[in-house]
Amino acid sequence: MALPLSPYAAAQTVLWGGLMVGVALGAVAQATRFCTMGALADWFTYGGTARLMMWILAVAVAATCTLSLIGMEWLDATRTVAWSDRFLWLSYLAGGALFGYGMVLTSGCPQRSLVKAGAGSLKSWVTLIVAAIAAQMTLRGVLAEPRVRVLDAAGIQLAHPQDLGSMLSPLIGAPPAALRWAVLALVLASAVVLLWRARAGMERSHWIGGVLVGLLVPVAWALTGHLGFIPEHPDTLEAAWLGTYSHRPEALTFAAPIAHSLDLLTLWSDRNNAASFGVTVTLGVLLGSAASAVIRKEFHIESFRNAEDMGNHLLGGLLMGFGGVTAMGCSIGQGISGLSLLSAGSCLAVAGIVSGAWLALRVQTWRLDRNAA
Repeated sequence: MALPLSPYAAAQTVLWGGLMVGVALGAVAQATRFCTMGALADWFTYGGTARLMMWILAVAVAATCTLSLIGMEWLDATRTVAWSDRFLWLSYLAGGALFGYGMVLTSGCPQRSLVKAGAGSLKSWVTLIVAAIAAQMTLRGVLAEPRVRVLDAAGIQLAHPQDLGSMLSPLIGAPPAALRWAVLALVLASAVVLLWRARAGMERSHWIGGVLVGLLVPVAWALTGHLGFIPEHPDTLEAAWLGTYSHRPEALTFAAPIAHSLDLLTLWSDRNNAASFGVTVTLGVLLGSAASAVIRKEFHIESFRNAEDMGNHLLGGLLMGFGGVTAMGCSIGQGISGLSLLSAGSCLAVAGIVSGAWLALRVQTWRLDRNAA
């Protein structure tokens, strides 16, 4: 394959590559039960760490490979949202907290909802529709007002990217690139210690799921940041990243892409709407999960238990749609893709997600104890 590709070939490579990445993610997540919410619930509820270690392994693999891509100049990370010089600290924290609370109510983030929807969950289909509408409203609708005027307005303009290497460089005096590798070394050392201590409780599926999900993130960065990159577009004579909605390099995220998917479905005849990398990944997760569930004989129709269950999913979908867009990413978008770039904003968003999930689980436990009494 000769690089750079033509604009058409580059866009098609990104779109079809996104579909294949999504299929792989859906199949892996369905088979291994990869779920950020489930990992946090296990940890907070009874101290279970197996699924949490699977997530940590995914982050470690993704970060190692992604920094290698940057070193090979296959990815210009300065053009990603995760390295933006606009540090929206309040949006990361507040959006993350709302997202985390919502994903507990719905028993899974948008990525997990896509996997469960592909395996036959009607509850997850309802959650996805509500989350997509809420994300649309937060991107361009009535919910964009509080996001932009209140939360985003508290952002700080930086003189450099918001990755940890660039943030630490003025304080320590070392080059950002060297500090990124130093931070990664600390992350890897911590991950090795944690994984070694938890190895007895981990099954083979946890190791496989963590490694494969982690590898899919740099594959996505390479697709959108390298294969989809045109140094000089023939129409604009400027550098262009083709096939992505943001016209930037993108990896795995699902808060905004489910809104873009709904846009495409409801405004199909509008030529201004076109499939993008995030949309094809979203479709791929559904297809991959469905195929895995059928092959594993785990496909079954699941519906709401009662009105309260439905209410929780409706509210959770609303919180995830608003929170995911506000935090600039979901538990996958910030929790793995953003962390793979060692983004300071992603660290804050993940802290918000974990805090929101902890609060929701505490409220659920309190309600169960009250009802039992």
